Amino acid sequence: MSDRKPLPAGVWALGFVSLLMDVSSEMIHSLLPVYMVSVLGISVFAVGLIEGAAEATALMVKVFSGVLSDYWGRRKPLAVLGYGLGALSKPLFALASGAGLIVAARLIDRVGKGIRGAPRDALVADITAPELRGAAFGLRQSLDTVGAFLGPALAVGLMLLWANDFRAVFWIATIPAFLCVGLLIAGVREPVRGTGERRSNPISRINLTRLDAGYWWVVGMGAVFTLARFSEAFLVLRVQQGGLGLAWTPLVLIAMNLIYATCAYPFGKLADKMPHTTLLAYGLLLLMAADALLAYANHGVWVWAGIALWGLHMAMTQGLLATMVAASAPADLRGTAYGFFNLVSGLAMLLASALAGLLWQQFGAALAFLAGLAFCLAALALLLLGVRRNSPSAIK
Repeated sequence: MSDRKPLPAGVWALGFVSLLMDVSSEMIHSLLPVYMVSVLGISVFAVGLIEGAAEATALMVKVFSGVLSDYWGRRKPLAVLGYGLGALSKPLFALASGAGLIVAARLIDRVGKGIRGAPRDALVADITAPELRGAAFGLRQSLDTVGAFLGPALAVGLMLLWANDFRAVFWIATIPAFLCVGLLIAGVREPVRGTGERRSNPISRINLTRLDAGYWWVVGMGAVFTLARFSEAFLVLRVQQGGLGLAWTPLVLIAMNLIYATCAYPFGKLADKMPHTTLLAYGLLLLMAADALLAYANHGVWVWAGIALWGLHMAMTQGLLATMVAASAPADLRGTAYGFFNLVSGLAMLLASALAGLLWQQFGAALAFLAGLAFCLAALALLLLGVRRNSPSAIK
């Protein structure tokens, strides 16, 4: 009989909260790149800037919400605020008649994601025993990605049913977003903290010195990794470039996220048993293979193999990086640690998506993916250097 403890109910609840919000978000985002290019006439370079700015906004806001959650000693209220903003942004996509309101809705949605991200991840770490954190982050990521699979699947069905009516699909996407907020309020209980546990300023000099070299190595590793992994909007555009019809373009994210959702939890459990750096290196090799295939082809078996490998590398690495942050940061500074990690990764995401869009527009899609492969090599070199020096003391 196994003596492994079950995961806390709060982890499951947070996973289903993520699932519902991702159903809503991906119903919209799986169609948005094609909508902006084919309906609104926005250039691919502009799509890269919009996507990069939106994701960078989300990641950079996390530093402030993470710091506040440490100082306040509360995670859940900030998570509710963040998911609430995400829900309120969804009707704006349906109401928009031009690029301006869509960009505004995208940024509001990402601000909400930024507010909820670090407190939610810190809450997962707070309520989970250290020996189960890989599994906990893997489960939350897996359920999140089930939503990222179901959202595009619903988008495909509704686009076919309603003759490519983007606006109608965007309206339906508002429903799971508001259900998500209700589940978070009713279904997640935060650990009780006494007033004496409230911290001094988490970003004071004395507290920041407690984030040691091992933590900052993880931050640097995550940033270079993000440079190699630009927005998934470019996967959608790559397959559309190969002739896939408008209504079927969400199949790209369906295929990627099906693999992501299936594999994230098993890889999370594996992260509790093997060196994190080894698993991260395998993830980089998968991303390199995906970039090579996507540079080579935009249709047929090769492009779909590249998308599948992209999803597999996401499953292997995204929960893992969150686990590595938790392992390398003090418990009372976890919100701040996730915030800084995502601030640096946000800047990297902005640069990566803008660069990919520019290379695509000026030199073609193949060079954009080859640039991603080059950044993978840089990330792998940094990883091997860190392991050789044995600097990240908190990393297995």
